[in-house]
Amino acid sequence: MKLLTKELEKKFEKYPLYSQDGKGLDAEVIAKFYNPYGHGTWLITEGDKQEDGDYLMFGYVQLSNPHDAEFGYVTLKQLESIEIKAKLNGIPFTIVSIERDIHLPEHCNLKQAMELSDIEIPLFLIDMQEETDEVYEDEEIEI
Repeated sequence: MKLLTKELEKKFEKYPLYSQDGKGLDAEVIAKFYNPYGHGTWLITEGDKQEDGDYLMFGYVQLSNPHDAEFGYVTLKQLESIEIKAKLNGIPFTIVSIERDIHLPEHCNLKQAMELSDIEIPLFLIDMQEETDEVYEDEEIEI
């Protein structure tokens, strides 16, 4: 499966690195990459095309243990290079590589994407969301 599409390239232009800084669970997820046969989910919120044509992306990743999940950077080439290998009668072969979730809803925020992916939302993100909500509740709007 091709991980990078023209549509995704346009989303990277709309959401370059640091463009969703501080949005927490409200950050829009522009791509979800995953291991279809096991652990490994990348919820990408931002990305920039590099001079070599690769893309440096930022998002939330859960590789195995939910308590080890974190925000971080990954390149498109790194994701493309991941291969899941197996052996049949002692002969090694590649089962599959990382795939892009073609069913990720448009305008899906990080909270929704985590829920759809069965990723536990960490407390620090819940706390951050509650603080943001309180700020908006305390603001008075004059008309």
